[in-house]
Amino acid sequence: MSTEGDKNQSQALYLLGGKSLWTKELEVAMLENVVDMLVHSCKDVPTVLPDGCELGAILEREDPVDVLVVKEGLPYKTLGDLPDGSVVGTSSVRRVAQLRRKFPKLVFLDVRGNLNTRLAKLDAPDGAYSAIILAKAGMVRLGLDSRITSDLAPPALYHAVSQGALAVEIRSNDTEARKICAALTHRPTLLKCLAERSCLRVLEGGCSVPVGVFTELTGEGSMSITGCVTSITGEAHVEHTLTGKVASVEEAEKLGAQLAKVLMETGAKAILDDIAVDRQKRIGEDKTAAS
Repeated sequence: MSTEGDKNQSQALYLLGGKSLWTKELEVAMLENVVDMLVHSCKDVPTVLPDGCELGAILEREDPVDVLVVKEGLPYKTLGDLPDGSVVGTSSVRRVAQLRRKFPKLVFLDVRGNLNTRLAKLDAPDGAYSAIILAKAGMVRLGLDSRITSDLAPPALYHAVSQGALAVEIRSNDTEARKICAALTHRPTLLKCLAERSCLRVLEGGCSVPVGVFTELTGEGSMSITGCVTSITGEAHVEHTLTGKVASVEEAEKLGAQLAKVLMETGAKAILDDIAVDRQKRIGEDKTAAS
């Protein structure tokens, strides 16, 4: 079963829109009882689900950081090692926005496809890319961790909301599926991911919005969550950290929402408004070019 996000491999995610690209067709099948559960990368799940759907489980998270993968045969170990003008591939505006701030002399280009396709594009002798940036969790799950050159951990690069975690989506009226999912859920991951998703929900962000996060459970029932919003050019950046007591799902979501409100009040709203205008402009330009 393929989703719109799988089928459209040519257009930049920034122009395609929200996270439902990866879930809509699957949710229709589940609501029609064709399947009973959906397993997603949690970062691809919209923060607001369709009526009749809910997240039944969030499994223990892999390391959520992004990683640098350098073209085979090149000696570079970090982004800072790459010569000026080197081309770095990523389909994420979040990564591009944050890294442009720190590495303005590198060139960031879109790269789409599954992991093997992206690695093939990277290693092609006549390929443009010197390196690509990927989520570490996917590399590890597919046994490709030997290709990882270096981690890009916060604060160098804040990862996507819920990155590294798998989520199980079920029908809201399926009590049997809910019982099964209860045994799958990893509570520390659940609390962190729901705080991050709550932050993103208030920011009204999606796959194509440069929102980064980092969340820790700091002991004695406390959570620390950092969020950032960065303009596409990297010129504007808003970042804040909140810490609070979190003993329940409700408290986790409340802390995430509070962080989003602080970000919005200190500059994130202006950045997101500018991004929305830019996206509509570029979508119009794409339609004109195609006609």
